Amino acid sequence: MTAPLIYLASGSPRRREILENLGFRVECIAAAIDETPRPHEDPAAYVVRMACEKNAAALAARQNAGKTPPAAPVLSADTAVVLNGEILGKPESPDHARTMLAALSGNEHQVLTAVCLFSDGLSRSILHTSTVVFAELDDAQIDAYVASGEPLDKAGAYGIQGIGGVFVRSLNGSHSGVMGLPVYETCALLRQVGCPVPPFARTEAV
Repeated sequence: MTAPLIYLASGSPRRREILENLGFRVECIAAAIDETPRPHEDPAAYVVRMACEKNAAALAARQNAGKTPPAAPVLSADTAVVLNGEILGKPESPDHARTMLAALSGNEHQVLTAVCLFSDGLSRSILHTSTVVFAELDDAQIDAYVASGEPLDKAGAYGIQGIGGVFVRSLNGSHSGVMGLPVYETCALLRQVGCPVPPFARTEAV
């Protein structure tokens, strides 16, 4: 039986890997968008807007290339690390990464991931929030982690799926959601609109 096809409106290798591990065939049709938050924009509203804009931009790029509307669902997602109501983006430098990690040290923060799905002319979106508690980090730990290079392309300056996971003291939510795509909610959203999912990924609709 042929694996179900899904178009991924994202260049994230982690999201692609998650979908492929679930049994999907994945084709990327990502398109660039302006990811600058609006003044005083609520973090939840921001990630939902980003996920929907990524989806719309990918569809527009396909149309501009003269291709027919996709026969398979188009999935996009956006993730934000939020500390005390402030979005922590990707660090601009090693020193910026150190500052972010020092702020996260010993504190609780939220990871918000929005998923947008386009299928049969309709778009739907969901938002999942996870709460993460970091261990207390000393300067030596932070310096060693920054020197590894891992934090420099990660929102919030850490990757839970990598060596940064050692800093996570507790997680209330979705591990895959913190990685960038909550698999339970994503499969439920696909089923809600009648899209095929791998047999083992069948869950009740959200």
